[in-house]
Amino acid sequence: MTKLDAYLQLTRFNRPIGSLLLLWPTLWGIWLASNGSPEWKVVIIFILGVFFMRSAGCVINDYADRHIDGSVERTKNRPIPSGLVTEKEALLLFAVLCLASFLLVLMTDTQTVLLSFIGLGLAALYPFMKRYTYLPQLFLGLAFSWAIPMAYSAQGGSLGDPTLWMVFVANAFWTIAYDTYYAMVDRDDDLKIGIKSTAILFAQNDLFIISLLQGLALSLLIWVGVLESLNWPYFVSLAVAALLFSLQLKQTWTRERNACFKAFLDNNRIGYCVFIGIVLNYIV
Repeated sequence: MTKLDAYLQLTRFNRPIGSLLLLWPTLWGIWLASNGSPEWKVVIIFILGVFFMRSAGCVINDYADRHIDGSVERTKNRPIPSGLVTEKEALLLFAVLCLASFLLVLMTDTQTVLLSFIGLGLAALYPFMKRYTYLPQLFLGLAFSWAIPMAYSAQGGSLGDPTLWMVFVANAFWTIAYDTYYAMVDRDDDLKIGIKSTAILFAQNDLFIISLLQGLALSLLIWVGVLESLNWPYFVSLAVAALLFSLQLKQTWTRERNACFKAFLDNNRIGYCVFIGIVLNYIV
């Protein structure tokens, strides 16, 4: 593996699923804040920012886990534990990606710039939470949702808009649900090395609580549709999302690792399905 390949693996630029899961709710926020007529400058800034910040989050996550990744089957060959990237190089790469994101957000307004510091804090804090709490997925949910108020702000929306915070909480619930599927893949290894997660906290109730979180997310998004008087394509997209959630539950019933990982990946379809529903709502 070349140095470039190692950096690509470290930043996950070659595995964009996390960026997409962060991107879709960000686009939900931009379209809702602009009533379907976003400023394309804002759209481009946030698309690039999503990819840079998600990659920065992956780098700092691997740095935080550098002493334990070698003990986990799925992560033992990552660049830092395998020695392909040094700790100093990882921190430098994290700084470069954060700087690139900050330069992008400087092209928005002052309020959005100030909000970005909270987003950076959440992104940097999340990787270390698995050592102190069984709810690291909650911190990921907050980090992955913070782009929504930033998007509202950049698009000229009010931070006092209840729709904003309903979408924020809905996305946080959804993130906790799909990242619990992800944590279920590593649950056995995490128990051995003392890493905490919602998959361990929820134990035999994991699938029930995931379904509950998904239901809460959908309920909030339905409420958003009612408050904003959105049209039928939006509600159809939520119905499709509900069907996809039920299929995830069915395929993970045995809690087999590959099935849980596939369920996690399937959430990309949830994200773009809801986004399509929002866009079509304003077209119709």
